[in-house]
Amino acid sequence: MTNYFSSNFKLGILGGGQLGKMLLYNTRKFDIYTCVLDANSDAPSKIACNEFHLGDLMDYDTVYNFGKHVDLVTIEIENVNVDALESLEKEGVKVYPSPKTLRIIQNKAKQKLF
Repeated sequence: MTNYFSSNFKLGILGGGQLGKMLLYNTRKFDIYTCVLDANSDAPSKIACNEFHLGDLMDYDTVYNFGKHVDLVTIEIENVNVDALESLEKEGVKVYPSPKTLRIIQNKAKQKLF
C-alpha cells in the first residue's frame, strides 16, 4: 500500500504555473515530496517544490524520464505528452488523471462531446 502522506512518496507535477503553486501549498502540509517539470526557468512553482526540472512538457523523452523517477504523475496543465504518460502507466507508474482522460480534454471538440 502506498503511503501518499510521506516524504518517501514522490509526486511528479507536469507544469509549474500558478495552479501548480497552489497545489504545492497543500502538499507541504502533508510532507509530500514534490517534483515539478516546466519549460520556464522562472515558473511560479519553482520556489515551492522539492525538485524543479526544466524541460519541454510536449517532448516524449523529457516527460517519460521525469515520470520514471516519481511514484505518481499528475498535471497542472493539459498540454503534455500523452504518449509518454501512456508508456509510464503501462510500466506501473500511477498517472492521474489518466492518459485516456487527457486525450479527451486536449481536444476541445471531443471534450464537449464527452
